[in-house]
Amino acid sequence: MNLQWQTLSFTQLTLEKMYAVLRLRQQVFVVEQQCAYLDLDNLDQPATHMLGMRSTELLAYQRCLPPGLNYPESSLGRIIVCPAMRGQQLGRELVHRGIQHNLLQWPHNDICISAQAHLQGFYADCGFTVEGDEYLEDDIPHQKMRYVVSIAQPY
Repeated sequence: MNLQWQTLSFTQLTLEKMYAVLRLRQQVFVVEQQCAYLDLDNLDQPATHMLGMRSTELLAYQRCLPPGLNYPESSLGRIIVCPAMRGQQLGRELVHRGIQHNLLQWPHNDICISAQAHLQGFYADCGFTVEGDEYLEDDIPHQKMRYVVSIAQPY
């Protein structure tokens, strides 16, 4: 798949790109998953935003967070693939790019995520391991997972 990948700070996001990001997040996390939650959580500003674009269409997105915000470690969040593009390994490429970014930016920090529980297998295939017990986040079962730097494989 021929995508243009962009890694941007909050201030580098154009209004059009930010609108596309928020629209895709709402389309999937609010409408598709029927979950009313506060998406604008003040973590977009310190995040690095990774966008997979085809022309002007946003097909994949995640935000990469530095250590000390969600966890003492760095983290990935709002990991999302446009519904029409699922099943084409785009999510795997997105997560691997996020891992690579975080390892380059914060090389001595593990990467933690709050994964939706039904996606544990997917994230395990990407190198994450389960940590602790399952919990509810916004009324959806989640699982903390960790990518350990000492056993990290480069992508």
